[in-house]
Amino acid sequence: MMINGVNIRASGFNPGRDELRNYVEYVTTRVGEVDSIMVSLEDNNMVEIFWSKKNLPFERIRRITGAK
Repeated sequence: MMINGVNIRASGFNPGRDELRNYVEYVTTRVGEVDSIMVSLEDNNMVEIFWSKKNLPFERIRRITGAK
């Protein structure tokens, strides 16, 4: 389902559109713009949220070998 331009899916339960909208708002306020979200119901009735984001900035790290 698409909500606010984010593809969101649920696994292990069937939440309503309002609940899914709350998950989208929760993730986007903390992470910023995301492409997709997967919400999974755990055994303890808590949810685990997975998200993916395109165009993550790439930071080059200089390799330090210690060789002289």
